Amino acid sequence: MIGCWCRQPGKTCPFRGCKGNKNIIFAAEMNRRNYQSEMDRLIDELQQAGRVPTLLLHVCCAPCSSYCLEYLSRYFETTVLFYNPNISPLAEYQKRMDELKRFVGEYPFIHPVKVITSDYTPSVFYESVKGLENEPERGRRCHICYRIRLEETARLAAENHFDYFATTLTLSPLKDADKLNEIGQEMGKKYRTAYLPSDFKKKEGYKRSIVLSAQYKLYRQNYCGCVFSKKAIPESSADQASQASGI
Repeated sequence: MIGCWCRQPGKTCPFRGCKGNKNIIFAAEMNRRNYQSEMDRLIDELQQAGRVPTLLLHVCCAPCSSYCLEYLSRYFETTVLFYNPNISPLAEYQKRMDELKRFVGEYPFIHPVKVITSDYTPSVFYESVKGLENEPERGRRCHICYRIRLEETARLAAENHFDYFATTLTLSPLKDADKLNEIGQEMGKKYRTAYLPSDFKKKEGYKRSIVLSAQYKLYRQNYCGCVFSKKAIPESSADQASQASGI
């Protein structure tokens, strides 16, 4: 068994709610899949084969797209999909979409990046999460929101014959990368199109997004996008609100 940190003198357990015996959980954490490494290995294989595949990348906002596009555009011909029916109100949706287009137009990408947008359809989100209005952030409501966006991305990727699809959502420290990758792989199987695994916050990705956001003076919102996340802001710490901006 691997011992928990809280069993070592002077150590504070990193696991929330630890009651003194987290051996199994600690071992599980050590054995978690590293989705970023999986993506890096795939990219190495593609480069060795001399391929530059097409990628449909779901994007939630300009700040999150910044590092992800900087990284991915070296290896893929990327089309950005702005599909986020969770974002409210309409003015916020428009502002985030316009800022994304501005960033894509200004950044000197190695391979070209295109942007496609969708109609504003908040009813899709509200109908899907009905009854879960009081769920905490990162709970079941968020998982449904992940699924809505990843399913549409997978559907369009298959319909338009992209080689891969992915999402920038794994950049955020407040998003569940394991759940996002699980849903992405599920949608890939459903629509018979290849999902690109990721955990963009690895390799200092989130920190790089902050630098790029400052460099390009990107609008960084202080809530994820839905009305429920906005209501939760006063209950969060200042650090959490700062992390949430750009999600």
